[in-house]
Amino acid sequence: MRTGIFVGSFNPFTIGHDSIVRRALPLFDRLVIGVVGDNVHKPDMPPAEERIRTIADLYADEPRIMVKVYSGLAMDFAKAEGAGFIVKGVRTVSDFEYEQWQADFNRRLGGIETILLYTEPELASVSSSALRELQHFGVDVSSYLPQKS
Repeated sequence: MRTGIFVGSFNPFTIGHDSIVRRALPLFDRLVIGVVGDNVHKPDMPPAEERIRTIADLYADEPRIMVKVYSGLAMDFAKAEGAGFIVKGVRTVSDFEYEQWQADFNRRLGGIETILLYTEPELASVSSSALRELQHFGVDVSSYLPQKS
């Protein structure tokens, strides 16, 4: 069984994240979305259970997608899930540079390959941090959040 993981804090889970999931799914028999557990560096983050429930509800009709909490290194989570691949989304050159060195460590230390999916051009400006800032100022960001189809 070919398994991949897609990890992040997903605070919030955006239409950009959804695009990566939907584009990665045909590559795998099973895709595990790993939600970073409660993070001391981000104390205002909603509880992991709340973020997991939101994402799991979105993909409730897709049996190949599982949503789980994780902590620690993504390569360790991948190994625990029997995954040979980590899926990452890339929006910018700086994203690529960061993911490149992470991919090297994941491959060298964990034997886990990284698959980079480039953001669709119309979603390049969508980021969780930008949405949180807009929400802080009272802007309705619902059009940037995926809706169950």
